[in-house]
Amino acid sequence: MSNHLAIATVTASLQRVLQHSIQLDVEGASVTTVKPESLGGGVSETGVNLYLYHIKRNSAWGNSDLPARQRRGDAVKRNQIGIDLFYVITFTGNDNELEPQRLLGTTLKILEDRSVISPQIIRETIADSAFSYLADSDLDSQVEIIRTEFLSISTDELSKIWSVFFQTSYALSVVYKVTAVLIEGEEPLQRALPVRAKNFGLLSYAQQPIIQQVVADTGRYQPILTNSTLLIKGRKLATPGIQVRIAGQAIAPPTVRATEIRLPLSSIGANTLKAGVLPLQVGCYGEESDRASMVESNVFPFILRPSIVGLTADMEEVDEGCSGEIAVTLDVMVTPQQRVILLLNHRDAEVNQSYLFEARSRDEEGQIVMFDAKKIEPGEYLVRVQVDGAESVLEIDTNRASETFEQYIAPSIRIQI
Repeated sequence: MSNHLAIATVTASLQRVLQHSIQLDVEGASVTTVKPESLGGGVSETGVNLYLYHIKRNSAWGNSDLPARQRRGDAVKRNQIGIDLFYVITFTGNDNELEPQRLLGTTLKILEDRSVISPQIIRETIADSAFSYLADSDLDSQVEIIRTEFLSISTDELSKIWSVFFQTSYALSVVYKVTAVLIEGEEPLQRALPVRAKNFGLLSYAQQPIIQQVVADTGRYQPILTNSTLLIKGRKLATPGIQVRIAGQAIAPPTVRATEIRLPLSSIGANTLKAGVLPLQVGCYGEESDRASMVESNVFPFILRPSIVGLTADMEEVDEGCSGEIAVTLDVMVTPQQRVILLLNHRDAEVNQSYLFEARSRDEEGQIVMFDAKKIEPGEYLVRVQVDGAESVLEIDTNRASETFEQYIAPSIRIQI
């Protein structure tokens, strides 16, 4: 489900996708999102205008906004609504050079090629500095696929749209439908907590801290590593004596506000953290005998990604390349129960050589993981490790003067005899 920014995010995503393509086909063309009657008033004469003129309840999600209720009538989940968006796309330009028709053809091509507004497109739009006002949008996490659909409407229907909604002369235009956008209310409906014997306290539900999001403070889409600072967002977090519990440790965070807490993961022992999905909770944890002073938030999971801090290879020549063992040292502990996979990709992208190996079985926790590597062609390889699905991060070359600018460069290992 998505928050109140979902509709604007769809419009911005369409605008961005169209803008990146039409300027290649028609020089100087731009994409705007104003009311058609505003065209010409400071808006580029040659271009495409995307205007949301109507919304409608999505029939497939028609009952999704009915909150589930218990027998006593208490609602147990948030309200939500599924809607379809209807856009008039207008094309303007030099008719002598058929610019409106060229723009129409380009738009139809783009929206056919990209009939699905993917989570990746949405994430790129949210991250675009031109749409900074969409930074809190969570449309990319919507499970339902968002699609665009060309609507074949009659001349009379199109004429009615222009005469009713726009006080201006007609311009070449088409109508598209975007389906389905799911918007969920942000205020949770009330539901009584079950009776608990453990940690029963004096603080009421209204005073209970609530975690809504856990991300790295460097950005919502940045990986969380052992040297990251966690940004914990929520409500009622500034409870006196509040602590953050991760991996069984309760730590007093250095920065606490009512709606956010910042916690450097470096304050937790490296031997305690494990890669993968970790549960996080905030609360006031008194002595076991003083249960009345205890209060806890909901548990919120986050993914801790491992980092490779050491690589060694002991290889020997075989009939088809090299075989041997590769030792990978991580900055987190790995348990015997965790599944660890080694991924190797040749540094030279044109070689298109890659390998995948599963770690040897382990009897105890440790930071060094051993892999039996077989039949690898000699060369230099980029190295990644997955621990329970949490993948290590590759380093990107940010030196503009480098030949490998914006390419992956590390960590890497040279396989040789």
